[in-house]
Amino acid sequence: MLFTLFGGLALFIFGMNAMGDGLKQIAGEKMSQILDALTTKPILGVAVGAIVTSIIQSSSATTVMVIGFVNAGLMSLKQAIAVIMGANVGTTITGQLLTFNLTSYFFPMIAIGFFIYIASKKQTLKQIGYVLFAFGVLFMGLSVMSVAMAPLRTYPGFQEFMVRFSDNKIVLLLLGIFVTVVIQSSSAAIGIAIAMAEQGLIGLDAALPALLGMNIGTCITAVLASFQTSLTAKRAAAAHVTFNIIGAGIFLIFMPVFEDLVYMVSGMSSVERQIANAHTLFNIITTILFFPFIGALEKFVTRVIPGEERIIKRGAIYLEPAALSSVDVALSFATRELIRMGEYAKENIDKSSQALISRDLRNIGDVYEVEEVVDSLEKDIIKYLAKISLSKLNANNSNTHATLFHGTNDLERISDHSVNIAQAAEHCVNTGVVFSPDALAELKTMYETVSATLGEAIECIREWDVDKALDVIKGEKAIDQMEKQFRKNHIQRYNEGKCETEAGVVFLDIISNFERVGDHANNLAQMVAGKF
Repeated sequence: MLFTLFGGLALFIFGMNAMGDGLKQIAGEKMSQILDALTTKPILGVAVGAIVTSIIQSSSATTVMVIGFVNAGLMSLKQAIAVIMGANVGTTITGQLLTFNLTSYFFPMIAIGFFIYIASKKQTLKQIGYVLFAFGVLFMGLSVMSVAMAPLRTYPGFQEFMVRFSDNKIVLLLLGIFVTVVIQSSSAAIGIAIAMAEQGLIGLDAALPALLGMNIGTCITAVLASFQTSLTAKRAAAAHVTFNIIGAGIFLIFMPVFEDLVYMVSGMSSVERQIANAHTLFNIITTILFFPFIGALEKFVTRVIPGEERIIKRGAIYLEPAALSSVDVALSFATRELIRMGEYAKENIDKSSQALISRDLRNIGDVYEVEEVVDSLEKDIIKYLAKISLSKLNANNSNTHATLFHGTNDLERISDHSVNIAQAAEHCVNTGVVFSPDALAELKTMYETVSATLGEAIECIREWDVDKALDVIKGEKAIDQMEKQFRKNHIQRYNEGKCETEAGVVFLDIISNFERVGDHANNLAQMVAGKF
């Protein structure tokens, strides 16, 4: 019975996930774009959260997506809370679908869906077939679970459990939490409840507290997704947990009223339909109750998870389209954006190098986050420069334009090298690679020279100072000499048995990355000095 039950559950979860994946393929990236383009209006956030979740058939997936947007700085905490509320409403669609008597038709759905999938050449039709196939598998899983649990009707142990705990709302609520945490899907947990109701194993009175627990248990996915994310993303996950726990607590207190409401809405419907309606009513009512208090919930989770977080502004902030009518003004804006990009690139070199030298990985996450910002800025600046090039440029403007164009690429490559260094730092800490004292001293010396040279290169662009540019060029030659000398020193240490093989490989890779950063800083200076 257990193998049949879990096999049916596996089919159910597979069908549900596959159906969501197929629907996402049909919609393309529009779901992410809709979430990304949210305005600050909470009501729109709730609506979009509900729509997106009803399409991808998973509130957990929507919540994880939202946490990703918050972590990336694309969505505020207040927006995230609104979307999560809407996601709770959207996920009730799955429960409603399960109550339709389609278990007799899952084989035709599977067969027709599979035929459409393999016979169609158009991608959209293939995905429609895939969705229909997955829909059939979902109901097949539900049917298998229902059949698997039929023997429980005559099993004394189950009957004794229901007699003992059917009136214990707390135990049933905890059971709902446990089941949902284990399978990480409230929709799947509700599917189990509906399958049990079909066999007459549970009634609405026992299902309601378990259902409340399922809404709490579904938060586990968001909590897991918030690990290793920004402070604001952690607060978004905390808001999800808080919202569902308080809502479940309120409904637990007023359980008799809630039960009467479900009966009133459902009429003479089956227990399965009553369970689905209860799930829908709970999420709609809690969203309506909490909607006016989104700001208060935001303040609460901010106090529960205190701390200040640096907000990294994604995308360009100086590239004004209106300035394109004046080439000089547009180039000055592009220069300011390039300098901002350069400051991010230098910050990444500093953080990754310091992590390597100190073996402290606390700021490594910032390196990867800023790298994404730098990549985005490169694209934005290049597009802006392409628009500037459509205007007539004099000799001076052409020189500035070329400097900015090539400089953007150089700074993006510098940030890439910082990621290489960050990865090397993680490798050393995680695998126990240790540099010799001499090698560590050389890395520190080379880093300090590279950092100072890069900082000066950025300043020479800011001030368009030829003298500083010439100093950068001299500094880059010193970096080249260091790289050659330190490579020779390493070989000597290795021959004398003072250096481990793996540490040596990492050492050579790092000094090569430092040397390349020096080259890119030199490119920036060469353009300012007019020698490019």
